[in-house]
Amino acid sequence: MMTGFRLNLAPLKEPLGFIKLVEWLTAIFAFGSCGGYSGKNIVSLFCSEGRNETLNATFSYPFRLNLVTLVDGNTTLCNHSVATTHLVGDSASSAEFFVGVAIICFFYAMIALLIYLGYMHVYKDSDFGPMFDFGLTAAIAFLWLVCSSAWAKGLQNVKDAVGTAGIVSTLAICKEGNVTCEVTDFASVRALNVSAVFGFLNLILWAGNAWFVYKETRWHSQKYAAQQGSGPGRGQQVPAPI
Repeated sequence: MMTGFRLNLAPLKEPLGFIKLVEWLTAIFAFGSCGGYSGKNIVSLFCSEGRNETLNATFSYPFRLNLVTLVDGNTTLCNHSVATTHLVGDSASSAEFFVGVAIICFFYAMIALLIYLGYMHVYKDSDFGPMFDFGLTAAIAFLWLVCSSAWAKGLQNVKDAVGTAGIVSTLAICKEGNVTCEVTDFASVRALNVSAVFGFLNLILWAGNAWFVYKETRWHSQKYAAQQGSGPGRGQQVPAPI
């Protein structure tokens, strides 16, 4: 059996190769839109004297908000001394899990494409290749389900923490009767919304891709052969003539 590299672009015209190419691209969008994010909300404090104070609520990947300082210690705001205050929440685990899965998928899809386009003759001549590919593809589809769900929840927690309600519950001065706090300038979270959408899109792609990889395994060929062998007219005894 020849095992050398043979460039063949035909798999890209079939679902097996084309979906892997799409998965490679969607993985880039998933970790790129989440992993490189940084935003800042402007918090306005309306004091009773008619003057305003402003604070910056800055948040970025991996969204360890509890380490972000909203107010430095012994700061005076609206004639009130405010102690050191941090934002509330930590979505680092869900964000890093999401980005980690996306990066793994990026590299695996790239390696799979290399095998499909250059070593398809080896891939189809062995049982191990398709079976390993199917097992890993199914596992990755499950990982996308878990990490996308976790990140969607983590993203909502981030939005809540840096919104007006989250700031008011975090900053003690906002509970004073003569001080009103409100987020007056919101950072765009469109990129984060896009990352969550691409997470669930990847789930659909990898789950669908698992079927096409399964068709390359001997499990599918054996099942198909068994069905053909037990078709109508097969194995039936013909009655002897009278």
